[in-house]
Amino acid sequence: MSKRGPGMVHVELTVAAIVADGPRYLVIEEAISGRYVINQPAGHVEPGETIIEAAVRETREESAWGFVPDGLVGLYYWPHADGRTTLRVAIAGHVTDHDPRQALDAPVVAAHWLMRRELAQDYAMRSPLVLRAIDDYERRSPMPLDYLHHIENAP
Repeated sequence: MSKRGPGMVHVELTVAAIVADGPRYLVIEEAISGRYVINQPAGHVEPGETIIEAAVRETREESAWGFVPDGLVGLYYWPHADGRTTLRVAIAGHVTDHDPRQALDAPVVAAHWLMRRELAQDYAMRSPLVLRAIDDYERRSPMPLDYLHHIENAP
């Protein structure tokens, strides 16, 4: 039996960290296809990794900040024009220690703390999911993390 037969969708599972410090949000600036864009610390969930572990790892790798998850902001299902589909899990949290000497993962060029209005007016977003997750965070309280379940080796 084929894993990807007719009518089946292959979904890329990604995470994003939503970190607010007052009115400012932790974002990263990336160089993608010759242009600079803004994203949250985000990336793919690796094999053997939980969604929470992926959010912590991606935040450290892309911003040099330690990340402590606090709640679930939302799930974002995004079919791309090129046929790919992303399911992004946005996790709210706070940061702890910062290592300014740490090299950031390519294609990240810098981490910034920016206000929502600055993001909307002055920067290009990597995807429509960036501002949507921030808006959802501002509109409602994150859900408890126990809404996320990691099931291994289920019968």
